[in-house]
Amino acid sequence: MNSFSRKAISALLLISFLFGANPLKYAKPKLSDYGFFIGNMADHNPRDGVIPYDVSAQLFSDYALKSRFIVLPKGQKLDYQTDGSFDFPMGTTLIKTFYYPADFRIPDKDIRIMETRLLIHTPEGWLGFPYVWNEAQTEAVLEIAGERMDASFIDNDGESVNLSYSVPNFNQCKGCHVNQNRMIPIGPKVRLLNHDFDYSDGKMNQLKKWSALDMINGLPEIASLPHTPNYGNPNDGSLDDRARAWIDINCAHCHMKGAPGETSGLFLNIEETDPTRLGILKPPVAAGRGSGDRLHTIVPGKPDESIMIYRMESTDPGVMMPELGRKLVHKEGVALVREWIKNMR
Repeated sequence: MNSFSRKAISALLLISFLFGANPLKYAKPKLSDYGFFIGNMADHNPRDGVIPYDVSAQLFSDYALKSRFIVLPKGQKLDYQTDGSFDFPMGTTLIKTFYYPADFRIPDKDIRIMETRLLIHTPEGWLGFPYVWNEAQTEAVLEIAGERMDASFIDNDGESVNLSYSVPNFNQCKGCHVNQNRMIPIGPKVRLLNHDFDYSDGKMNQLKKWSALDMINGLPEIASLPHTPNYGNPNDGSLDDRARAWIDINCAHCHMKGAPGETSGLFLNIEETDPTRLGILKPPVAAGRGSGDRLHTIVPGKPDESIMIYRMESTDPGVMMPELGRKLVHKEGVALVREWIKNMR
C-alpha cells in the first residue's frame, strides 16, 4: 500500500472516529506498551497471565505461521456456553502473531515476524487492532490503515515463494469476525481447543490446562466435548472430517447463519448436515463469473466441475474464495477438498 493510500485510509478512519465513538482509546501505540511479553519481545516469552494456545484447524493466511495467546482480566473467567463457544469477560484480549521462517524445512530458524493482531473485548464490543513489526524485530506499532510488505520464504518443497503480505486495516477485521452484526472471536471455540498443547511445563489438553488455571466456569467433562481435527494430519479423523474442518475454519466465518454470506444459501460450518446447504448439487445464487461456468458448488465425484474448487484454486480477486486474507493458493487445502469431492457418491 503506498503512503498516499495509507494516509487516505487513516484520514477516513479518523473522521469516523471524530463523528462517532473513538475505538482507539482502547488501543496503545506500541505492542510493548501492553507488557504481554518479557525480555526480547520477538521471542514472545509471555508474562504471568498471558496464556499460549493453539487451534486444531488453522485458517490459511498465505502460509504464515501463528502464535496465539489469551489474556483474561484479573479474577475473571470464561463462561462455557452450550453451543461450544465461550462468553468472554470484558477486557479479554486475544493475541495472534503472524510470522514466516526463511525456510519452512527449518521452521524455528531465521524467523521474520510480520504483524501481531489484538482482538480486545471492550464496552463497544470486540475491536481488532493491527500492529506491524519493524525490520529490526524489536517493536510493533499500531497501524490502523494496515500495511503491505514484501515477504519471501522457501516452502516445504524447496521452492522460493515471494508475495506482497497484507496487514488488514482496522475496519477489515470485521470482514471475518462479524456475525449478527457484531464482532466475535473465531478461533477459541471448545472444539478447536480440545487437543494437547506443548506448554513450557509439559504437554496437556488445553481445556484441562485452562480448567486447572481456573479460567473456565461450567465446563462439562472434557471426554464429552467435540474435537475438530487437524486437517493436515491424515491420522486425525477421516477424509470427510478433515475436509469439513478445512472448509469450516476457512469459509464458515462468512458462510453460516448470521454471517455476511448467509444470503448465498451456502452454509459451511462443521455443524451443518443438510447436503444442499453444504453445496452438494446446489446451484449458485449469484456467483457471476465466480462460477467459472460451472453449475453447482459441489458435484460429487467431479472436483473439476465444482465451483468450490474453481474458486479455491483462483487468485483473481473477483473469483477467489476465501476472498480475504490470502494472495496465494493453499495447495494442500485444495488437494484435500479435491480428494473429498472425488470420493463423494
